[in-house]
Amino acid sequence: MNDRFHRFNSGRVNFFLLAVITLVVTGAVLKITSSVVLPFTVSLLLAIVTSPLVKFLKKFRIPRIASVFLILVLLIGGLVFMGMVLYSSGRVLLTLYPKYEARITEFYIWVARLFELPYDEHLSIFDNLWGQIGVRNRVRVMTLSFSNAFLFFLKDAFMVAIFMVFLLFEAAFFKEKLDTAFEGPRADKIKKISSDVMTQVTRYLSIKFLLAVGNGILIGIGLRIIGLEFAAVWGVIQFVVNFIPNIGTIAVSLAATAFAVVQFWPDPAPIAAVGLVMLVINGAIGFILDPKIMGDRLGLSPLVIIVSLLVWGWLWGFTGLILAVPMTAIIKITCENIPMLEPISILLGSYKAVMAVRNRSDNESNM
Repeated sequence: MNDRFHRFNSGRVNFFLLAVITLVVTGAVLKITSSVVLPFTVSLLLAIVTSPLVKFLKKFRIPRIASVFLILVLLIGGLVFMGMVLYSSGRVLLTLYPKYEARITEFYIWVARLFELPYDEHLSIFDNLWGQIGVRNRVRVMTLSFSNAFLFFLKDAFMVAIFMVFLLFEAAFFKEKLDTAFEGPRADKIKKISSDVMTQVTRYLSIKFLLAVGNGILIGIGLRIIGLEFAAVWGVIQFVVNFIPNIGTIAVSLAATAFAVVQFWPDPAPIAAVGLVMLVINGAIGFILDPKIMGDRLGLSPLVIIVSLLVWGWLWGFTGLILAVPMTAIIKITCENIPMLEPISILLGSYKAVMAVRNRSDNESNM
């Protein structure tokens, strides 16, 4: 009994209890300070991804200030393009609203007859649904929240641009600062962590960006061929949600199919075609091409990815869903390089990653 008590490592238990408390406090701080921390985090990830492009342009004797300005122009240009697509489509949607309301009314009458729901033909579709689910109030609340979200987005986008510019300028002196601030093994460890984070996160986001662009273009073209209205908008939405593993793709596929029902009802052929296009393209890219190209680079467990979506989505909303995978990968990489936190890295890792660590340990022990 006494031997077992002495073998009990109370120091490690205390450390993990302290780590849990620190994790909870950190989550609370991130939630409270999200208005500042979130734009800085986005700008940091953008700086990590675009830093290799700055180095590449430097080979052509392009000054750093010109390279940073060019990258900033490209990012703003992409945002403006997506904004113009959404804005012009919104204006067209307002002009076509009577047609869509008639379609929704026709579909609702069919559903009401099927399930014996009340329907007054002298009232509009929203007046009929008012007694069912209070849809008018929901639409009003969604409109107000969207307007507020757009204003906050403009403010955050400006902060992200400012942060990213200064981070890209500071990146030129980061190595010298690190060498001066730390010496010996500690400096090597910090260099390895920062190098691994930059390499893996840059590779993940770069490949994910290219796949998202290809996915959005193919979806837009496919829906355009079928004749679905606002095909470009669906392509833009598909591009954005492609950064949200699994959940985003499923959500946009269901939304596009539901919109096809509104537009093409009661003709089943184009509705089925839209669903088939979303299924085939998203399935080919998400379940075949994506795993083949990405492989198991980040080494995150599928369960951990789903949980990270819930946690980061709760902390930072929709932006948190997009950042969930790279942020969790950064945590895993950091834990890998700190011996006391290595068990956390193993728990966050996939089965392949765990087996790779075990095989590496066995080879080192045999040598």
